[in-house]
Amino acid sequence: MRRSLVVATALIAIAFLLVGGPSLLLSPSTSDIAPEETEEPELEMVEFEDSESSIWAFMSAREAHDKRSPLNVFVRGEADEVVVALTEAGDGDWEELDEDEMDAEPETFSFIEDEGHHATGTEWGDATGTTRYAWVDPGDGDPYWMTETRQLDDGDYYGERMHIRLYESPNDDDQWVAMQTHTEHFDWFTLRHRVDGVEAAQLRVEQEFMDMPNVDPQEDVVRINVDNSGPSDADGWATKVDTLGMLLSPLLLLGMASAGQQVAKRTPDSVDKHLTDVDRQRLEAAYDRLEARHLILAFTILTLFLGVRIAGIALERWTDFLTMHMIAAMLYPVIALGIPIATYAIASGLESRLDAAVAASLSLALAIWLDYGLMNVDSLPVDVVLQRMFVIVALGLIAGGAARRATRDRRLNDMLIVGILMWSLVLVGTLFGYL
Repeated sequence: MRRSLVVATALIAIAFLLVGGPSLLLSPSTSDIAPEETEEPELEMVEFEDSESSIWAFMSAREAHDKRSPLNVFVRGEADEVVVALTEAGDGDWEELDEDEMDAEPETFSFIEDEGHHATGTEWGDATGTTRYAWVDPGDGDPYWMTETRQLDDGDYYGERMHIRLYESPNDDDQWVAMQTHTEHFDWFTLRHRVDGVEAAQLRVEQEFMDMPNVDPQEDVVRINVDNSGPSDADGWATKVDTLGMLLSPLLLLGMASAGQQVAKRTPDSVDKHLTDVDRQRLEAAYDRLEARHLILAFTILTLFLGVRIAGIALERWTDFLTMHMIAAMLYPVIALGIPIATYAIASGLESRLDAAVAASLSLALAIWLDYGLMNVDSLPVDVVLQRMFVIVALGLIAGGAARRATRDRRLNDMLIVGILMWSLVLVGTLFGYL
């Protein structure tokens, strides 16, 4: 039992030092994640000149005034042309719309397809996603909740993408479209998309409109304060595009640069200066215990975890007969079952419980960071950080419980049981939204 506590303590330290600490320093606070509720009489609506209708500057996952997802782009102009110019031109690989989504009548805007017009450089494709609600006031009736008119994206469903939800004016005579733009990545642990932020996507759309040759960036594209800061990295300033004619401008190209992150490195000599004789002896002993099976365990965990990400993107891009749900059903068992089973099988050939546990937890932590690097994730919600720490500890306990010293008396030992239970409860809890 004492040895099990030592292993568990070491795994908790690894999870915190490698994932918890660095992530929490860069992640939004709990207050930024939890939605705020606002009573209807206090709602401040976004209004437009020469329009009777208005819209609240947030959208919500339910019909309640939760300040969770800020609207950050407003386009003044003919609503149908805004939508069609973004989606109907070009040769993008469009995805099917959900049944409850509205598609534009193609014959109404045939001139766009015939002449190859496109409003922006990005060929936004129709996307699928969970329904979100916007609170609108038509001006001549009672306010009500409406669902998005369209969803658009640019990127990979099982990778990273920019996602837009559009809400058209409730009145035919009013000419505006409200958008909620954000960047997100697919989380294979939860089988849901995780929003990374709203500012990058807003800047992308804003810059595309500003780059059009017949647009005056100083007058036609401006920032307005709609007082919806707080969630994610929203600062309360939305983009307002106030030009109609530019919707039929020629195709413009916009490159998207990803900022690299620099990691400070110390030379071996500088590290050696801070080591005591005892530290050197421990490192030498650990090095002497290192064997090929440790490397096989690390390589297997990295391959399975990152392989699911790569396989999901590849199947999405190059197979037409598989739906998104079918791809998830094929690959998720590799995460939920494949990783712990492979870890147990390989770690069962290792002698030391601590060595097996540390090798598995370090490998999973490295896989998680590499995956976030591939997805360009630079901040995480607190609940995601805690979930990742739990799975790192759980997999380490499974590996430690599979080692030969742990199974001398009985194969189903306390370390293994706790690891399996923790892994199962964490995955089930995240799937159902408890973690």
